[in-house]
Amino acid sequence: MKTPEQIALEKQRERLTKRFHKACADYGLIADGDHILIGLSGGKDSLLLTELLGRRAKIYKPRFRVTALHVRVKERDYHSDLSYLESFCREAGVPLIIRDASINDGKGASHNDTPSVSNDANPCFLCSWYRRKALFNAAQELGCNKIAFGHHRDDIAQTLLMNLFFQGAFATMPPILQMEKMPLHIIRPLCMIDEADISVYAAMRGYEKQTKLCPFEHVSSREKVKDLLEQIKQLNPEAIDSLYGAMTNIKNDYLPQPITHNP
Repeated sequence: MKTPEQIALEKQRERLTKRFHKACADYGLIADGDHILIGLSGGKDSLLLTELLGRRAKIYKPRFRVTALHVRVKERDYHSDLSYLESFCREAGVPLIIRDASINDGKGASHNDTPSVSNDANPCFLCSWYRRKALFNAAQELGCNKIAFGHHRDDIAQTLLMNLFFQGAFATMPPILQMEKMPLHIIRPLCMIDEADISVYAAMRGYEKQTKLCPFEHVSSREKVKDLLEQIKQLNPEAIDSLYGAMTNIKNDYLPQPITHNP
């Protein structure tokens, strides 16, 4: 007989799996013949993404392959337990690749697509840029046509607010994005899942936390916007639903109209 804890775990897993499958179906995230590379940071979101994609890849249709990539940035003093990631991926049936990256490799580079190290005033930008560069390079080496990130609903809502506040643009991370300079799609299969639900499941499953957390996580703009969104949710628990609705319900009547001058 199953214990109450086992029953609760199965219900939470089913809840997340349904939303994962709905996102994949609604946005056409997975197709026959895909080889998907997972950006596995080691946090709860990417662990859940690996678990769900690994389980989905065992189903007959659509037939696709999945590989996980963990990138370690030399200059950032935080990391995940590699033995745990290896064990986790083995259980999920997902091959794991480890790559090292160094921000200092960009010093003195003259390539147009390489950011200046003077951007170290924005450490999150540099760290993210070099991690993604390693992902894109690995995807092309392995013949992957898609890269999967573990961004959830809260991440997408936070990005919308960040773009509004800092860029003056009504935009966020889409569930699927075609890259312009390479034959790759970015997909976000967790886009319909709330972070709170992931946290509950991670605790139930006993996901191991990263050995050291990002040293800049509490001083970044995203962290401040995350705190702001939590305050907004105190005013309206359905705030994220409203933000999602707004993204698909822009009416021209509410946009500023250009002034016309009569001759």
